[in-house]
Amino acid sequence: MRALLRWLLCLLLAGIALELFFVLRITMMVSIDPQSTTFQRSEAWRIVTAGRINGPSPWSQHWVPYAQISGALKRAVIASEDDDFIYHHGVEWDAIEAARKRNERAQALAKRRALWAEAHGRPAPAPKIRGGSTITQQLAKNLLLSGERTLPRKAQELALTVTLELLLDKRRILEIYLNNVEWGEGIYGAEAAARHYYGKSAAQLNAAEAARLAVMLPNPRAFQRRSGSSYLARRSQVIEARMNDVQIP
Repeated sequence: MRALLRWLLCLLLAGIALELFFVLRITMMVSIDPQSTTFQRSEAWRIVTAGRINGPSPWSQHWVPYAQISGALKRAVIASEDDDFIYHHGVEWDAIEAARKRNERAQALAKRRALWAEAHGRPAPAPKIRGGSTITQQLAKNLLLSGERTLPRKAQELALTVTLELLLDKRRILEIYLNNVEWGEGIYGAEAAARHYYGKSAAQLNAAEAARLAVMLPNPRAFQRRSGSSYLARRSQVIEARMNDVQIP
């Protein structure tokens, strides 16, 4: 019994130490720009272990201050990813519940399609799972957490989201997000994306270019391969039309 209690105590202390580490990391981000995220490092490792490096480094990132990122891109990303960004406190519970219901329907549909595919000797399509995450939640996940989909990891994401909102203002959260988010394989941040896709700086992006980059965010590697996607073109027009109604920090 004592051994079990000691083990539980050690587990509790380890959990507290981890949370304190996360709080310290986020506190430092008030004034220190993070040089990389957990997601970026895991992706770099995936590329290396897959043996896909045959030239320059696969990592392209150029940090730029908030003022040097086009206002059009800020508006486009908020319009596309989280149109209530400046109003909420990090988590939108209604959006999470709506995403959960959508995903349940998608999984049920995927099961029916899998049965049909099995009967006809065809590969089963994967369910299209979508999230209800805010920009702050996405930042919490990419900065400090793994990509696994488990309840403990989701709980940790929510805790870190609240911490980010308490310690950083909306302008800083958006600045860190835009400088670290993925825009294609090995392409991180607004400056690297603007240079890669348009040959210009993030400060020079116009509304149409910004809208197109924003629409890529949910699945950037797929849209990187299918730059001529009709969906990408249609959705970009929708986002561009909504950008003037968006408030930015």
